[in-house]
This record gives sequence, structure tokens and C-alpha cells, in this order.
Amino acid sequence: MAGHIQDRWYRTETDATGKTIREKTDRHGTGLRYRARYVGPDGTEKSKSFRDGQKRLAEKWLTNIEADMSRGQYIDPKAARTTFRQYAEKWVKNHTGEVNSREAAERRLRLHAYPHLGSRPIGSFKPEHIRDWIGALEATVPAESHRRIIVSTVSAALNAAVEDGLLPRNPCRARSVTLPRPGKPRIVPWTAAQVFNVRSALPERFRAAIDPGAGCGLRQGEIFGLSEDELNYEGGWVTVGQQLKRIRGKYVFALPKGGKVRDVPLPVSVADALRAHSKEFEPITVTLPWRTPDGPLVTKRLLFSGKEGLHVRVSYFNDFMWKPSLAAAGLIPEPDEGERYASAREHGMHALRHFYASVLLDAGENIRALSTYLGHNDPGFTLRTYTHLMPSSEGRTRKAVDGMYQASRLHDHGPDTAQAA
Repeated sequence: MAGHIQDRWYRTETDATGKTIREKTDRHGTGLRYRARYVGPDGTEKSKSFRDGQKRLAEKWLTNIEADMSRGQYIDPKAARTTFRQYAEKWVKNHTGEVNSREAAERRLRLHAYPHLGSRPIGSFKPEHIRDWIGALEATVPAESHRRIIVSTVSAALNAAVEDGLLPRNPCRARSVTLPRPGKPRIVPWTAAQVFNVRSALPERFRAAIDPGAGCGLRQGEIFGLSEDELNYEGGWVTVGQQLKRIRGKYVFALPKGGKVRDVPLPVSVADALRAHSKEFEPITVTLPWRTPDGPLVTKRLLFSGKEGLHVRVSYFNDFMWKPSLAAAGLIPEPDEGERYASAREHGMHALRHFYASVLLDAGENIRALSTYLGHNDPGFTLRTYTHLMPSSEGRTRKAVDGMYQASRLHDHGPDTAQAA
């Protein structure tokens, strides 16, 4: 057995004759009687106290500790008493990835996990606690897809706790825990008419912002972070080297999503639109921190500017430029007097990327190339997102067979020719 059991109510003494006798201690009859003690893998002594009459329970506890050590499944009881909030806050702080990703994880945990799970010791988690929390989450987060993201964040933190030896297994992965479904709706891309209707409804200084989205697949932050030096008009390429991001209420320049710089074909029509825009609205020089609000300053010549010759403030653009244009194009309803425009998540500027993807797939472009142009890390993600937009195999079959028959008819001289032969 690892360690030993100390009886706090009695001590063993040796008298003058060498005889061993048991004597009551000053603590006899008060407090917890037995203390199970052992030395942990880190070389420090650990202990747990038990009441009178629980000596066998103390021995069983020590036996389990010894078994866990031998199996490599030992968890330090003191570390396991760390609350989920204490652990998760440290995990988020040291979380790798973009600053925005860390902040989003912190916000999800603070708003939706800590109120229910924050005070629970990390080593006490069981599947039932996750099931109860997911059930309670339905009352505050209606969207199942959003609930899934929240649960995934908690699961990632608990997975790290397992790897750090604070938890034997991740309760979010138990069979009895039913995770919220992704609930990702099928993307219905805009038509060309809708794209150009929105374009014409935008204020003149923002009309060309449609073109890098619908014609090159750029994200909103990449469009408003687009600089002069990224455009290779002669070679027909645009280098997507940075985006405009908002972090803790402050704007910064940063690498595109996923940290990947990419080159995208620049169609002549998009190049002409951007050239015309630059002649009408002179690019502006903007200096912002790089990556974080306290990062080094970087200066860019941006194609698109907002009020007073500054960079575009995305939230203002969305509320006062984009949504009115959607309404004018008939994509969302006009609000009642005094009311704000309704949320239109599927009709954000990201819809331009979906349109771009649909155009390329319809033209026969392959998934790997499309994934590269869109800046996706995994072509499989691109395939899962847009597979329903790809020309169907039955459509290709019909086209191939019809083409064969049409070619045959051009050389067919009738049944009499075959009989004569």
C-alpha cells in the first residue's frame, strides 16, 4: 500500500521496560481521526482525513491512489480542487491562435459556462454535470449551432485539463452526452442580379467594395484592409496580405484569417472597377498597430476609406451602408419607423464569397483551387461547405450522352447506309 494511516487519537510509546503501549493523544475524541498519508510523484507528501470508524475507507483510498500511480492515471487531489473557472481562465490566456479567437473563447466561457460550471472543482466533473449544463443552455442560447460552439470551447478546456493530469477523462466526450448539432444551413448563393442590385444601392464610394468580394472571394476585413501594393494589375493577381480587424474596440492590421497570405486571380473586370474607384476616391494612408492594440505600428495605403478620410469602421458600415442597400435590393425588409434593421446574418458581406464560390464551381473550377483562393486551410472544409453547388454527376452524364448523340447524328446517313454495308 502506498503511504500509511495515521491514528490521530492514539500514539504508540515505548516504556522504560521496552514494552509498547498505546496512549490517548490530546486530540482524542475530537476532529477527524485517521489521516491517510503518501508521497506523490512530485516528491511532496499528500494526505486526506477520515472520521472515526472509517479506517477501512482510508485504506481503500490509499489502495486506489497506488493503483492510479501504477497505471499512470494519478491526479493530484490539490490540483484537482482548482475550479473550472480558475483553470479555464489560465487556459484561455495561454491559448494559441489569433487574439480574436482567444477573446471569443473568453467571452463564451464568461457568459455561458462560468455561471453554471465555474465554481466546480476541475477534478469532480462527470458527464451528468455536462448534460445538466447543456440542458440549461437551451434557455439562454436559442441557436443550436451557437450552443455547439460554446460546448466545444468548454470541451477544449476540459481536454487540456485531461492532458495536464487534472481530470481522468473529458466528460463532454461521454456517450451519454448529446452535443448540440452543427445545424449549418445549406448556403443559397446570391444571383448575379442580386449582387449588382446591392452594388448599385450602396453609396458611390463603397460600390467597388463589392467587386473584390464577388470577383475575388475576399472577406470583409480583407476588402477594407486592401492596400494599393497588393494589386498587381499587369500580372492579374491580388495578394491578400492583411485584413482590418477590431480587437477590444480598437482597429488593427493583421494577417488574414488562418494566418495565411494568399494570391488570388484578379479578373480584368474587377481590376477595372478598382482602378476607376482609385481615380474617383484617392487611396488613404492609414497607420494602425499590427495584430494587437499594443503591437508595432504599420502604415498602409488603403483603397477604401470611411468618414473623414479614416479607415472604414465596419459596424457603422454594416448598419448604415450595407443593410439599407440590402433592403433597397429586396433582400431584407425595410424596418418600421424608429426600428433598426433586422439581423441578416446570411446576407452579410460574406455572401459575396459564397457567390464567388458558386460562380467558380459552375465554371468547372476544382475544389483545391477554390479552397486556395478562399484562404481555407482544408480543401475538405471547402468541399463540405459547397458540395451542393457543384454540378451534379447526373447533369454531367446527361450532357455527355446528349453530346455523343448529337455528334452521331452529324455523321448518320440513315439506316439504308448500314444495310448496304
